[in-house]
Amino acid sequence: MPKMDRRITKSQIAIKKAVTELMTEKNFDDITIQDIADRADVNRGTIYLHYMDKYDLLDKMIDEHINKLWETTERVCEMEWVDATKTYFEYFESNYLFFSTMLASKAAPSFRRKFLEFLIEAFKDEVDKTKNHSLNADIIVKFAANAYVGILESWLKEGMPYPPYVMAKEMGILLERIV
Repeated sequence: MPKMDRRITKSQIAIKKAVTELMTEKNFDDITIQDIADRADVNRGTIYLHYMDKYDLLDKMIDEHINKLWETTERVCEMEWVDATKTYFEYFESNYLFFSTMLASKAAPSFRRKFLEFLIEAFKDEVDKTKNHSLNADIIVKFAANAYVGILESWLKEGMPYPPYVMAKEMGILLERIV
């Protein structure tokens, strides 16, 4: 794969940061390409060079993070729940602005849906059939995924009051009990 020009990378990072910051200030529907360009300190044409419109930009940002979560899943699949969960919470912490904005935004319901789909798929093979033999695996997985999103959303909204390792320990224990 050819290496991307650093100027392109810098522009894309600035554009993504700009749209995320703007989403904390106003409704996504009210954000214009010009707003994004001004905040990112790039020309409108630079945005259109990489994205069809602001919706394409948002979709690509969401897909990028979901893909990174899948890459993380591949790396941590053999770890214990606590260690694996710590890796995720460190990722959420390092991408605080994105995740807190997406989970709080009513304009990005596709993020919540895609994030839940990711978690459901990731938890699907983790259900302990002997421990949960009388319960429906599909319901267990959906319960765990929705609980995970709720806890993450609360942690981010409260300004990450606990470090990732504390969240990982607590969530890891709870997930072991549930799944």
